[in-house]
Amino acid sequence: MTDPRDFIAEEAALLDAGRFDEWLALFAEDGRYWVPLLGAAQADPHSHNSIAYEDRLLLQLRIDRLKNPRAHSQHPASHCQHVLQRSVIEREDSATGEVDLRTPFVYVEARGDEQVMLAGTYRHRLVRDAAGWSIRQKRVDLLNAARALPAIQLFI
Repeated sequence: MTDPRDFIAEEAALLDAGRFDEWLALFAEDGRYWVPLLGAAQADPHSHNSIAYEDRLLLQLRIDRLKNPRAHSQHPASHCQHVLQRSVIEREDSATGEVDLRTPFVYVEARGDEQVMLAGTYRHRLVRDAAGWSIRQKRVDLLNAARALPAIQLFI
């Protein structure tokens, strides 16, 4: 897969299919998953609290919890659907192999009779190596991030 926009669509498809281990494998060793508490207004993850700021180890722990049959929050199991607009390439750096993309989205998570819908913008920083694209950072800027949010079980 050479087009980074196709990579973003495939990443969402893995999450929708519940293929979390394959999704995690898309992250670079130094990859981060970040959901700023202030949404797009938050400049960095260190000067203010975040909803999530996780490296590969923390992501793996969340995936292990989701797969555990004793995880009471997954009875019944959660399912999700990502609806993406076409990603826009905002920056390409041929020297580092990095590319930044912006992707507006709608995310729906369902569990039993409950359903949560969130909207926002993804900001991916991808890095290309011999094996293809990897996620260096996935930032999830939620629309209206300042409001109280319901418990999200999966990955936005």
